[in-house]
Amino acid sequence: MALLELYTKYNRVWIPDAEHVWKSAEIMSDYQSGDNVLKLLLEDGTEHNLPVDPSKPQLPPFRNPDILVGENDLTALSYLHEPAVLHNLKVRFAESKIIYTYCGIILVAVNPYKQLHIYGDAIIHAYSGKNMGDMDPHIFAVAEEAYKQMARNHKNQSIIVSGESGAGKTVSARYAMRYFAVVSKSGSKTHIEDKVLASNPITEAIGNAKTTRNDNSSRFGKYTEISFDKRYRIIGANMRTYLLEKSRVVFQTDNERNYHIFYQMCSCAHLPQFKSLRLLSADKFQYTCKGGDTNSEGVDDSKDMEETLKTFSLLGLKEDFQSDVFNVLAAILHLGNVQIRNSGDGKSSVPPGDPHLAFFCELLSVSAEGLTRWLCNRRIVLVAETVVKPEPIERAVNARDALAKQIYAHLFDCIIKRINNALQAPGQQHAFIGVLDIYGFETFDINSFEQFCINYANEKLQQQFNLHVFKLEQEEYMREDIPWTLIDFYDNQPVIDLIEAKMGILDLLDEECLFPQGTDQSWLQKLFNYLDANPLFEKPRLSNEAFVIQHFADKVEYQCTGFLEKNRDTLYEELVDIMRVSKFPFLANFFREKKQSSVTSKGVKVRPARPGVKPANKQLRTSVGDKFCSSLCLLMVTLNATTPHYVRCIKPNDEKLPFEYDSRRVVQQLRACGVLETIRISAQSYPSRWTYNEFYSRYSILMSHQEADLHDKKQTCRHVLQRLIQDPNQYKFGRTKIFFRAGQVAYLEKLRLDRLRGACVTIQKHVRGWSQRRKYLRMRDAAIILQQYIRGTKTIHKTVSAANLKRGWGALVIQRYWRGYRMAQIYQVVRLATITIQAYTRGWMARKRYRKMVKEQKALILQKYTRAWLARRRFQTMRRLVLNVQLSYRVQQLRKKVEEQNKENRGLIEKLSSLANFHAQTMDKLQGLEVQLVKSTNQKASVEAREKKTKEDASLTTTKLQKEIDALNLEKQNLKNRFEANTKEAQETFDQIKWNILEEKEYETRFRKIAENNSEIQRQDHDNEVETLKEVIKRLKEERISLQRKLEEAGQVNSDLQEQVIQLSKHIKVIPDLRRDLNNMQNQRNNMDRKMKQQSEQTRAKIHDITRQLLGGVVEEEDILRLTPDDSEKIHEIEDLLVAFDGLHKATRILEIRQKEQKESYAIQVEGLKLKGEHLQNENSKLQNLFREKSNVNESIGQEVSRLSSENSVIPELKLQASELQRQKKELEAHVEMQSRELAEKTEEITNILQKKIQEESSKRRHFEAKADELEELKRELQGRVKELEDENAHLKRQQQMESEAKNKLRQETSQLTAENMELEEQLDQKDRTIKKLLNHIKSLETSQKAKQTPAPGTPRDYLGMLEYRREDESRLIQNIILDLKPIGVVVNVIPGLPAYILFMCVRHADYLNDEVRLKSLMTEIIGAVKNVILSNKDDFELLSFWLSNMYQLLNCLKQYSGEEEFLKQSTPRQKKNCLQNFDLSEHRQIISDLAIQIYHQFISIIEETLAPAIVPGLLEHESLQGISSMKPSGFRKRSNSIYEDSETHTISSIVQQLSVFHSTMSQHGMEQALINQAVKQIFFLIGATTLNNIMLRKDMCSCRKGMQIRCNISYLEEWLKEKELQSSNSIDTLMPLSQAAWLLQVNKSTDDDAKEITEKCTELNQVQIVKILNSYTPIDDFEKRVTSSFVRKVQLLLQDRDESSLQLMLDSNYRFQVTFPFCPSSQALELLQVPSSLHLSFLTRI
Repeated sequence: MALLELYTKYNRVWIPDAEHVWKSAEIMSDYQSGDNVLKLLLEDGTEHNLPVDPSKPQLPPFRNPDILVGENDLTALSYLHEPAVLHNLKVRFAESKIIYTYCGIILVAVNPYKQLHIYGDAIIHAYSGKNMGDMDPHIFAVAEEAYKQMARNHKNQSIIVSGESGAGKTVSARYAMRYFAVVSKSGSKTHIEDKVLASNPITEAIGNAKTTRNDNSSRFGKYTEISFDKRYRIIGANMRTYLLEKSRVVFQTDNERNYHIFYQMCSCAHLPQFKSLRLLSADKFQYTCKGGDTNSEGVDDSKDMEETLKTFSLLGLKEDFQSDVFNVLAAILHLGNVQIRNSGDGKSSVPPGDPHLAFFCELLSVSAEGLTRWLCNRRIVLVAETVVKPEPIERAVNARDALAKQIYAHLFDCIIKRINNALQAPGQQHAFIGVLDIYGFETFDINSFEQFCINYANEKLQQQFNLHVFKLEQEEYMREDIPWTLIDFYDNQPVIDLIEAKMGILDLLDEECLFPQGTDQSWLQKLFNYLDANPLFEKPRLSNEAFVIQHFADKVEYQCTGFLEKNRDTLYEELVDIMRVSKFPFLANFFREKKQSSVTSKGVKVRPARPGVKPANKQLRTSVGDKFCSSLCLLMVTLNATTPHYVRCIKPNDEKLPFEYDSRRVVQQLRACGVLETIRISAQSYPSRWTYNEFYSRYSILMSHQEADLHDKKQTCRHVLQRLIQDPNQYKFGRTKIFFRAGQVAYLEKLRLDRLRGACVTIQKHVRGWSQRRKYLRMRDAAIILQQYIRGTKTIHKTVSAANLKRGWGALVIQRYWRGYRMAQIYQVVRLATITIQAYTRGWMARKRYRKMVKEQKALILQKYTRAWLARRRFQTMRRLVLNVQLSYRVQQLRKKVEEQNKENRGLIEKLSSLANFHAQTMDKLQGLEVQLVKSTNQKASVEAREKKTKEDASLTTTKLQKEIDALNLEKQNLKNRFEANTKEAQETFDQIKWNILEEKEYETRFRKIAENNSEIQRQDHDNEVETLKEVIKRLKEERISLQRKLEEAGQVNSDLQEQVIQLSKHIKVIPDLRRDLNNMQNQRNNMDRKMKQQSEQTRAKIHDITRQLLGGVVEEEDILRLTPDDSEKIHEIEDLLVAFDGLHKATRILEIRQKEQKESYAIQVEGLKLKGEHLQNENSKLQNLFREKSNVNESIGQEVSRLSSENSVIPELKLQASELQRQKKELEAHVEMQSRELAEKTEEITNILQKKIQEESSKRRHFEAKADELEELKRELQGRVKELEDENAHLKRQQQMESEAKNKLRQETSQLTAENMELEEQLDQKDRTIKKLLNHIKSLETSQKAKQTPAPGTPRDYLGMLEYRREDESRLIQNIILDLKPIGVVVNVIPGLPAYILFMCVRHADYLNDEVRLKSLMTEIIGAVKNVILSNKDDFELLSFWLSNMYQLLNCLKQYSGEEEFLKQSTPRQKKNCLQNFDLSEHRQIISDLAIQIYHQFISIIEETLAPAIVPGLLEHESLQGISSMKPSGFRKRSNSIYEDSETHTISSIVQQLSVFHSTMSQHGMEQALINQAVKQIFFLIGATTLNNIMLRKDMCSCRKGMQIRCNISYLEEWLKEKELQSSNSIDTLMPLSQAAWLLQVNKSTDDDAKEITEKCTELNQVQIVKILNSYTPIDDFEKRVTSSFVRKVQLLLQDRDESSLQLMLDSNYRFQVTFPFCPSSQALELLQVPSSLHLSFLTRI
C-alpha cells in the first residue's frame, strides 16, 4: 500500500512546533492527490490547515499506533523518525519513569536527577546470564552483553559512554564497572574488583568539578581497560586519560567550582595531618573562590575527603605518597594567593614578605629568591648575549597560573600512574573490556580550544559508530538472505579531514605556534586563506575573531582567542629549572627530561607546511593538539580492535529537575549523539522486522480458515501478506523474519483494528438481537397465558347447567358402587391365596428348623472329637519341639564345657613340660658337679706324687670321696630313669585323655546332626500338613463351584434325593468303626508313654550310679543326692532325662574342679622342689671351695718340703711347723668328710621326696584313667539312649502319619456325609460356613507355624532393640550403611529411616556397655561419613533427600530415647524402658542438627538450580490460556546475535511435574511432613520472588492479559498443593506478592476508588513495587487504556502513610527461611526391627 494512501481520516500525524519541537494532530478528511491543504485537528481541539505543495507534497510524518508507544526498543516502532523517537522517550521517561531505552545497538540513558532503586546486587544477579532484550533496557544489560560476547567470542569489548556534561556519563561508567566487579569475582586475596571500583572516588576528586550543568562533571576523558584471565575473572585494570581541563585550576566561571580535591582539603584543614599545610577556608584562596559560592548543594566535602583517604589506603597508596600529594595541592592553592604587583614601566614584582610565597617554597622545597625573580622576569638568549627582560603584571600572572596548571597536570598524571600500578595484579591478561567515559558533543555561547578538541574527538567516534551500525545492518541482511542495497548514510570524513589533514586546522595551528610572534588573529587569517573554499568551514558575518565548522550534529562557532596559548601550553624554562632543582623529590621528578617515545598508530601522520624552527624550550616540541591527536588515534585503534557497545547519556533539562522532560534539549542531544542517525539508517530500508511466530500470533485474526489450517506457519504468513499487501516491494521474507518498509506495520495494525471492531459490532448485533428476541418471547408467552385463562372462563360459563350436574352426579354414584364390588372380589381372592401360602410356608420352615437342629447336633459331636484330637496333636508337636530345642541347647553347653576342659588339659601339659625341663636342668648341674670332682681328683693325685709322705693319707681320703661320688652318680642315674619312666607314663596318659576328648567331639558332632535331622523332619511334617490343608481348601472351593452348578440344576437333582438318603444310612454304620480305630490308637499311645517312663527311670538309675562312682571318694553323699532329681515320677519325659544328664555333667564339673585343685597343690610342691635344688647347688659350690682350699694347702706344703730338702739342714722349728701343718691337714680332711656326709644325706632326702611325688602322680594318673573309662562307658550308654530316642522319633513320625491319614479319612467322610445330608439351598449355606471355619483354622495353623519357625519357639525371645558389633567391624558398619548405601531399592524405601534406626541401635549398645570410647568413636565416624557422602554427592538430589530424612530421624531418636521428660510424653512404656542410661548425647544432637541444616540448604540449592531455568518461561511466559495474549514486535535487541532459541520449552505443567518429582522423592524417603512443608514453602518463595522480579524488570510483561495468565498459572500451583495436602505449609502465602501483582495488572486503574482499592489490597507489595508496575503497565491492544501519571501520583499519596521497612524494588530470591526440626516421636519398636540381608550387615547381632 502506498504511503500517500494512509493519509485518511482519523489517522494521526506529527507537525513541527516551536515550543515542543513536534506536536500531534489528527487528520480530519482524507488527503487526495493534488490537494494543497491537509486539514488537521490538534489535541487541544483547534483546527489547523497545513499547506502542502501539490507538485512535491511534503506531508507530515505519521504517528505510531498507541500499542507501539513506549516500546523498549525504538527500532520496533513502525514509523522511524525524529518525532516518534522523541515521543517514545517522553512516554517512557516522564510517564513510566523509565530512564533506559534501546535504539538498535545504542542504550539511551536519560538522567533522572533522582536516586532510583534499580542498581542493587539483586538487580545485577537478575541481569546476569540473561540475553539482551529478555529484560528491560539497563546499563547492566549492556555490561552483561559485553561480558558474554567476550567469553563466547574470545574478543575484546568496549563500552563507549558519551554525552554532554550533566548527562550521567560518569555514573553510567561506574555502574558498568561495578557490574563486572560483581559478576566476575576473582576470589583472590588481592580483591582487585574492589580496587577497580575504589579508583573512581580518587579520579573524581582530582578530575571532576561542579559546573553550571552538572555538580560532578568529569573534566577529562577516561578509558578504563578491565583485564580478565582465562576464567574471565578480573585480574587488573588500566586507565588512560585524555585532555584534562587544566585551565579550571586557575579559573572558574560563575556558579562553578574548582576540582573537588581542593575543597575537600580545605574542609579538613583542622585535622592533624593537614596542620602543616597551613590551609585556610576555600573562600580565602583565589583558585577556589572565583566561581562565587564555594559550597555545593547536597555535597559534604569532609565526608568525601574521608572516602578519598579510604580509597587511597585501599589502593595501597602509602601515607608518604598521600602526604606528598597533599603538599603539592596545598602549594598550588598558596601559589594562587601570591600577590604580583605592578612596579610601573611594564615591570612587576612580588612582595618579599608574602606569606603564601613562603608557604609555597617551604612545601615544595624550592628557592624563594629564584621563584620571585623568574615569575616577573624572562631570560632571552641571543646570538652574542643573554638578556633578562622584565615582564608586565599580566604576563607574570599568566606565568604563575601556567606553573600551577603544569604542576597540577603532572600531579594528575602521577596519581593515574600510581593507580594503574596498584590495579596491576599478577597473571596474564586473556581479554579485556574497555569502558570509555568521554565528553559528548558540546556547543556553548563561547566555544574555545577545549570544545574544539572535544568535538573533534566526537567526530572520530561518530565515524566509527556509523561504520559499525552500517556493518551490523549489512550482516543482518546477509544472514536473512535479503538482497542488499547500499544505504546512503552520513559520512563525516570531510569534517575530520578539515581538522586533522595536511593544511588543516590543527596543522595550521601547530605551524603558527612555532613562530614566537604568532597570534590568534594571524592564525585565524591563515584559516580564512586556506580553508575558505571548504563548504564545511565558514566565516561568521558579525565577528572577525571566530570561525564556524559544520559538525555532524550542528554548526559550532569557535572563538579563536586563546587557541595558540592553550595549544602551546607555555611554561618558562627558568621556572622549570627551579622546579627541577627542588629538594622535594616528588616534585623534581615531574620536571625532569624524559625520553620521548614514538607513538605508532594507524592514523594520519600530520606534517607541517614548512619546516619549523627548533624551539629553545623543549616543552614546546609537542603541542597539546598534536598530543591529543596522537592519543585519539591510539584510542580509535583500540576501539576498532574491539566489539563496541554504545551508551548515550541524555540530559532531560538544564534545571536538574527529576523526571522533567524538555523536548528541545533532548532532541538537540539526540541529533548530536547519533541516535537519530541510527534511526535514519534503519528507516531507509526495512525498519520493522518480525519473526514468523510473532507475526502469526499477532495477525492470525486477519487469516482465513483455509490459511489458518496450514501447518507451516511460514507459508501461512506468506499467503496472508501477499493477500493483504499487494506491493511485494513493501516487505521481504527472510529465513527467520519478515522485513517491512516503514508504515506497513501501522497499516497491518489498522487492518487488525478494523477486523476487531467489525467483530465487536457483529457480537454486539447478535447479543442485542438475542436480548430483544428473548424479551419478545417472554411477552408472547405471557399474552398466551392470559388468553388461555380468559377463554377457559368463558367455556366454563357456557357448559355449567342443572341437567349436566345431575347426569354427572349419577355417573359418580355408579362408579363408586362398581369399584367397591370389584375391590371386594379382589380382596377375597388375595386373602385365600395368602392363607394357603402361609400354611405351606410355615410347614416348610418348621421342617427346615427340625433338620437344622439335627444337623447342628451331629456337627457339634464331630467338632468336639475333632477339636480334642487337634488340641492333643498341637500339644504333642509343641512338646517335641521344646524337647528338641532343649536338647540342642544342652548339647551346645556341653560342647562349650568340653572346650574349657581341653583348655585346662593343655595348661596341665604345659606345666608338666616345664617340670621336665626343670629336672633336665638339675641333671645338667649334677653332671657339671661330677666334672668338677674329677678335676679335684687329678689335682689331689699330683699333690700325692710331689709329696710322698702325705700321699697315703690323701689317697685314702680321695678313695673314700670317690666312692661316695660313685654312689651319688648311681643314685642320680636311678632317679633319672625313674623320672623318664614317669614322664613317659604321663605322656601316654595325656594321649589317652586327648583321644577320649576327640571321640567326645565326634560324638557331639553326630548328636548335633541327629538333632538337626529331627528338626528338619519336623519342619517337613509341618510343611506337608500346610500343603494338605491347602489341598483341602482347594478341594472345598471346587466343591463350592460344583454346588453352585447343582443349584442351577436343582430340578434334575430332586429325583436323586431318595437314593442319597439310602446311601447316607449305609455310611452312618461306618462311624462306630472309626471310633474303635481311634480308641485303639489312644491305647497304643498310652502303652508307648508307659514304656518311655520305664526307660526314663532306668536311665535315671544308671546316671545316679555313675555319679556315685565318679564322686564317691571326692564329695559327700548329700552333694550327690542334690545333683540327682528327687521326683522319680517325672523321669519319663525327655526333658527330665536331660535334667538328669545335666546333673551328671555337674558331677563331672565337680571332679574337674577337684582335679584343678590337685594340680595347683602339685605346682606348689614343684616350686618347693625347685627351691631345694637351688639350695643343693649352693652346697655343691661350698664343697668346691673347700676342695680348692685343700689343694692350695697341699701346694704350700710341697713348696716348704722342697725348700727344706734343698737346704739339707734340719731345724727343729721347721719340724714343729710340719707337725702343725700335718694337724691342720687332718682337720681339713675331717671337715671334708663331714661335708661329704651332709651332701649324701641331702641328696638321699631329695631323691626320696621326688620318688614320693612321682608315686603320687602315677596314682593320680591311674585314678584319672579310671574316671575317663567310666566317662567313656557313660557316653556309650548315652549313645545307646540317643539311638533309642531316634527309634522313638521314627515311631512317633509313623504314628503322626497314621493320625494324619485317619484325620484326612475322617474329614472326607464327614464332608461327604454333611454334603449328602442337606437340601440344595441348605447345602450352599452349610458349605459357606464350613469354608469360613476352615479358613480361620488355616490362619491359626499358619500363625502357629510361623511361631514355630521363630528362633525361640514356645517362649519368644525378648529383644532389647540393640545391635551388637565388634570394635574392628565399626569401619565395615560405616562403609555399608553410609558410604556404600544407595537411596534405591525396596529395603530402604519400605522402612523409611532404616539406616538411622540401625545406627541408633548401635549407639544404644555402646551406651548399654558403658563404653564411652566406643560411643564417641561411633558418633564421630557417623557424622564424618555423612559429611563425606554429602560433599562427594552434593549435586545428587535423591541422596541429599535420603540423608536429610535419616539425619532428621536419627536426631528424633536421640531426643526420644534421651530420657528427658519433654521427649517422653508420647513414648510407649517399652520405649521409655529403652532410653539411654549412661551418657548424655545433647552435644552430638547439636552437631547432627547442624549437619542436617547443612544438608537442607544444599538440598534447597539443588532444587533451586533445577527449577530456576523453568520458572520464568513456565510461569510468566507460557500461555496457559491460549488465545489471550498476542505478541508485539521486539525490536533490534531481540534480533542480536546473543539470542539463541532454547531447545527445551518450559510450561507450568513441567514446573508442576518437577514439583511432583521432588515431593515423591521426599515422601519415598520417609521425610517428616513438617520438613516437607518447609521445603515446599522455600520452593514456592523462590518461584514467587523470581517471577515478581522478572515482572519488575520486564515492561512487556506488565499487561492485563499477562496478569490473567499469571493468575491462572498460580491456580495450577494451588491445585498441586491441595492434591498433595500441603495447605498447612503456608506455601501459598509466599506467592501473595505475585498474586497481588497479577491482580494489580488486571484491575481498573483510573478512578479514586481504584487507587484506594489498590492501596488496601496490595499489602504485600511496597510502594516502589506498586509504582513500578503502574508505570510499566503496557496495553496490548487499543481497547486497553494506559495508566495516567495523575493516577500514579494518587496512589503514591495514599501509600505514603504506610510504615514500610523495605523499599527495595526486588525481592531477595536467595533468602532462606529459618529451618527448624520439630520433635516427631517414632512409633517404630526397635526390638521388632530386623536388619535386611541386602545391607550386608551380618556382623551385627540383635541383643
